[in-house]
Amino acid sequence: MKFMKLGSKPDSFQSDGDNVRYVASELASDILISVRDVKFYLHKFPLLSKSARLQKSVTSTDEGNGDEVDIHDIPGGPVAFEICAKFCYGMTVTLNAYNVVAARCAAEYLGMHEAIEKGNLIYKVDVFLNSSLFHSWKDSITVLQTTKSLLPWSEELKLVCHCVDAIASKATVDVSMVDWSYTYNRKKLPEENGNDPNWNGVRNRMVPKDWWVEDLCELEVDLYKQVITNIKNKGIISGEVLGETLKAYTLRRLSGFSKGTIQCGDMLKARSIVDVIVCLLPAEKGSVSCSFLLKLLKAASLVNSGETDKRELVRRIGQQLEAAYVSDLLIQAPEGEPMIYDVEIVRKILEEFMTQDQNAEIQLAERPGILTEASKLMVAKLVDGYLVEIAKDPNLPLSAFVDLAEMVSGFSRPAHDSLYRAIDTYLKEHPGISKSERKRICKLMDCKKLSVDACMHAAQNERLPLRVVVQVLFFEQVRAAASSGSSTPDLPKGIKDLSSGSHGSSRSATTNTDEDWDAGGHS
Repeated sequence: MKFMKLGSKPDSFQSDGDNVRYVASELASDILISVRDVKFYLHKFPLLSKSARLQKSVTSTDEGNGDEVDIHDIPGGPVAFEICAKFCYGMTVTLNAYNVVAARCAAEYLGMHEAIEKGNLIYKVDVFLNSSLFHSWKDSITVLQTTKSLLPWSEELKLVCHCVDAIASKATVDVSMVDWSYTYNRKKLPEENGNDPNWNGVRNRMVPKDWWVEDLCELEVDLYKQVITNIKNKGIISGEVLGETLKAYTLRRLSGFSKGTIQCGDMLKARSIVDVIVCLLPAEKGSVSCSFLLKLLKAASLVNSGETDKRELVRRIGQQLEAAYVSDLLIQAPEGEPMIYDVEIVRKILEEFMTQDQNAEIQLAERPGILTEASKLMVAKLVDGYLVEIAKDPNLPLSAFVDLAEMVSGFSRPAHDSLYRAIDTYLKEHPGISKSERKRICKLMDCKKLSVDACMHAAQNERLPLRVVVQVLFFEQVRAAASSGSSTPDLPKGIKDLSSGSHGSSRSATTNTDEDWDAGGHS
């Protein structure tokens, strides 16, 4: 850490109890300055010679008690005032990244300008900041952190914006110009531990592009937003690296985020973090993962973020939905809703994905059509898996299940095993639905696209309507005949037994349909 020493005289400030400070001197004090609950018994001459405010205060109170001045509102309080007072006396005082902002704000309050005396404190502090601290990565972060407790003074004096710009400028410098000593939390290199026999005193390890990401996690969210915004505006850092810093900050600041929960006692603070991260998301598609976006959407729901943030996340997720996982889509329903999961928000995400498909000509100009079809297939499988999970909710309306499934019904996929599993799960968890409702949900699947294992299970499934079981048996016979080239196909034994006996008795005699069928590796 860099520092600057001012003055040369010994420090002769002494205390008399917790709330009294004085200067040990042969001359009796002739002015009492009260700073909050601390009283300073000092001398007029050294103070008034450098402070325009104290000159004015003493002059305006000469007719009354001119020996007492109250400056309870000085920024930085008693500690900052003492630094200024010691400077006035010419005593040794050390400025560093932790106290320089307080000293600068207090000096401004006291009017310690060049017009009062050349080489005054404001000038000295500004030189130290501009020539030293703002050139140091570590010190710039520390200085910025100290500005928060000194608002609005630190902002009005542009100390905040100078710090922000200094940090952003260093984060965007060419990595070939960065030394590991820049970093705030750097790990010691092997060669520094003496473990590398080839170490010859020359740095030979490349600095990664995101070397600054972890360091900025130390900042409070409002300061962090200013720094990242400045970095983005410079247009040098890639969206991928910006996405990485947002992810790192979110994981550090929101405990439980990676597990889809928020463990934060201050929900307002958590909401502020979520809102800022959404605001800072890079524009480039894929700059942050779909999984991260979905976790961010979960967090937004948990902390009651605004609808604008949620719509933005829904839009971005829809643009890369094919990269999502089923577990990421399991977003808790809003408080007061009877369902377990927020199915409506997933429907909106799927709508956003479908909107892209409506602009197929534009997409095909950007990438081969085979990738578009692959994305559709992946999303169809994703929805099937999601339907399996939400089907377990006893309060899930049939219409919600069907509407979601129908949205991807036009997406071609080679097998409907996962869709069958979702339908079977729903039928098991909702035994009270009507016959017409059973027919409605079963229309969602194509029996021709069920595997042999799925057909075996469906043929023995008492939860399915009889018409569906007959279809399953028929299509399996056709498939078996086609594969054998025979007009009298050799059916799998289980299905042959079923087709040769009565529907009801064969199912009840051959299987325990209370067990769920696991699609396993089938689609």
